Order: sequence, then C-alpha cells, then structure tokens
Amino acid sequence: MLFAVIFTDKPGHGPLRAEHLQAHVEWVARHQETVLVAGSLRTQPEAVPKGGLWVVEAPSKEAVLELMKSDPFHRCGLRQEVEVLHWNKALEKKVLV
Repeated sequence: MLFAVIFTDKPGHGPLRAEHLQAHVEWVARHQETVLVAGSLRTQPEAVPKGGLWVVEAPSKEAVLELMKSDPFHRCGLRQEVEVLHWNKALEKKVLV
C-alpha cells in the first residue's frame, strides 16, 4: 500500500532541524526501499522548512507509524504533528530527459 505522510514541525525549531538534518538524511537513505520520496515543505525556496512530505510503501498505516519512530527528526522532538493518509497514484511515472 502507498501512503502520503505529512509532517508539521514545531514552530521556531529550525536550529533543532539543522542539528539533526544529516542524521535524518542518512536515515532516509537507509530506508529508501520503503520511503520512496521524501523532502521538506517550505513557504518559499529559501525559507526554513515548516515540515516534510514522504511517500511510503508499507503494509499498513501502523507500519508507517512504527517506522517513523526511528527517524532522527521524530526522536529529537522536532515534529509537532504527523498525518498518514492512504494514497492512490493517479498517473504513471513520466521519464524526464
């Protein structure tokens, strides 16, 4: 099953995010078979992220929540809110040249 996971960070916690960013990026790389897409969400390209978005392939919502618990951003207390939604892909992947 595919899931969209939307994270909202605690306001004013940019320094905490920066402190744990490298560990988070390494964690995502280790879980790329499950976390298919991951990235930050910002109001402007240069702004401090307000949260993040993942597309995850997992057997259940509970499995997604369990996986998330080991993410350094979750473990350090950065996340204010998380929403896990079932996601249905509408279009097939396009190849960019």
